[in-house]
Amino acid sequence: MKLIFFNRFFHPDTSATSQILSDLAFHLAARNRIVHVVTSRVPGGESALDVIGGLTVHRVADASPGTHNLMHRAFAYLRYYRGARKLAAELIAPGDVIILKTDPPMLSAVVGAIAARRHAMLVIWLQDIFPEVAQRYGIPGTGGVTGNLLRRYRNRSLRMATCIVVIGERMATHVRNVLGSVPAGKIKVIHNWANGELICPVAPKDNALRHKWMLQEMFVVGYSGNLGRVHEFETLLSAARILRDTDPDICFLIVGRGPRLRQVMTSARRQGLTNMRFEPHQDQDMLSLSLALPDVHVCTLHPVFEGLVQPSKIYGVMAAGRPTLFIGDPAGETAQILDESCAGITVPSGESHKLASAIRMLRDDPTRRKSMGESARAAFESRYDRSIAFAHWEALLNELMP
Repeated sequence: MKLIFFNRFFHPDTSATSQILSDLAFHLAARNRIVHVVTSRVPGGESALDVIGGLTVHRVADASPGTHNLMHRAFAYLRYYRGARKLAAELIAPGDVIILKTDPPMLSAVVGAIAARRHAMLVIWLQDIFPEVAQRYGIPGTGGVTGNLLRRYRNRSLRMATCIVVIGERMATHVRNVLGSVPAGKIKVIHNWANGELICPVAPKDNALRHKWMLQEMFVVGYSGNLGRVHEFETLLSAARILRDTDPDICFLIVGRGPRLRQVMTSARRQGLTNMRFEPHQDQDMLSLSLALPDVHVCTLHPVFEGLVQPSKIYGVMAAGRPTLFIGDPAGETAQILDESCAGITVPSGESHKLASAIRMLRDDPTRRKSMGESARAAFESRYDRSIAFAHWEALLNELMP
């Protein structure tokens, strides 16, 4: 019996979904599972068939990495659908466990029926809820009659699944609401994770990257990772404008990439935000220094996407022992995690003056800041380290294929 993962990105790609999948797949292969990954060709991983770290990688299409053009991405999706469907028909055997992530969206509708016909077990691993996310963002063709049709196909594939894995409690609630009656235990919450061995707290005086970027004397408010379409940056930009002239010791540091990076950079330049600095995405070997560099991190999620997406960047921030300022829904899941763990503060979207006040407060109260950082690391070690997520995944797979 085989484990077969389907996702458009995998090692050596460094995107968030790729890193999460790569962590789990390599771990399971090291535990003597027979693991296959059906993915796309990316720089450094171009061959159609490869064996890496004890697992087999099938690359069925070009991923078109790095593009944020929706039309280019749609064609990349179609190429992957075609290749994945063809390989699924060849590779899947009775008793296999098929694990489908959500890049590209609707993958469960494309491959799920093949898994069912081959008497394989189907696990749908939801990183977001499509088409609702696309519809609320305003992507053409995801609302109205077309959106209803997409939801119908999506729901049918979810009902077909042996198990649905979601990455947050609010997401689990949304899935239950759209499906109606769901057998007990079919929906399982397994949070995404960070690597607590790789990412550790580093004191500012010992942080080589902080010295390299000449930020030793600054109070650094950091944003790290993807600048995506579901994130909200207007509140952060307005807070930077409020603090620009009155608090010259506060620096806003954006480290990452994504579809909204250019927009945020343009807006910062137009507003004359000389207190906002941009640095490129950091490789994994620099991640601990990069995440430990800021004195406090910012995490954002537009409230309309609450329950459809769960920001995973907070786990890396917690691993680094830093507080989080969350900009979003105060009743949302990220706000609840930070509140329960005493690891941060939530500021409602649009309340830039409140965000500026929270930044000043944390700058002026190093004792509270240190306490929040220690609480964040403690909560991470007890709930969000990758070893904990791996244990949940192994328990699930042992139920399906002892």
